[in-house]
Amino acid sequence: MSYFYYQSKKIYYTEGGSGIPVLFLHGNTASSKMFELLMPLYEDRFHVILIDFLGHGKSDRLEEFPAELWIEEARQTVALLKHLNLGKVNLVGTSGGAWVAINTALECPELVGRVVADSFDGRTLADDFSENLIQERISARADEMAVGFYQWCQGEDWERVVDMDTNALVKCAREKLPLFTKPLSSLQVPLLLMGSEGDEMSRADFQEEYHAIAGETGAEIHIFSQGVHPAILSNAEQAAKIIGRFLERR
Repeated sequence: MSYFYYQSKKIYYTEGGSGIPVLFLHGNTASSKMFELLMPLYEDRFHVILIDFLGHGKSDRLEEFPAELWIEEARQTVALLKHLNLGKVNLVGTSGGAWVAINTALECPELVGRVVADSFDGRTLADDFSENLIQERISARADEMAVGFYQWCQGEDWERVVDMDTNALVKCAREKLPLFTKPLSSLQVPLLLMGSEGDEMSRADFQEEYHAIAGETGAEIHIFSQGVHPAILSNAEQAAKIIGRFLERR
């Protein structure tokens, strides 16, 4: 187990494989465990790095999550990149981790090679985001598989983690807080936007958002005709091939 300190708290990370460095960034209410089953698809080609953001998995807990959670988690990501001192590292962020990946690249392009942003809403949160999120979290507590996922990622205090995350995201949406630290047009690194047509958790018009982002950044887009949320899991083998080709491009 490896840890580094950020604002006097311990953040867990792990490394494996060899090759071009790639840091995977988990989504909300998840942890680095969500990527464990995917690692055989990447570790033979890349130096893979996983992180548990503060308040998640094996990292130290917080009293509450900030409403600008994805911006704060980008700061944690920057701290890890500086701690590792590997030069430019590629970022693969899924769901909430997609915002984290883009914010990291906006803040410190000198530390980032390429960015993959998978299965997220885009530039803003939909008007019905809060209501949909609250209902989704209520339903998840009654779903044995969802509860099992929370427990697997977080441990015994999973309910507190989920509640803190829900509160933070609802506040972010209702107060219409910024999701990015800088204009997307200022992004200096190559970007791949990825998603699934059957994504039941992203906004209904996320593909329109992707095309708008591509207009500002020159991003590439890949949408899978099958699969659910997130695409990196539901289309695991295909996604690994597409991500691999994108990250290895010169």
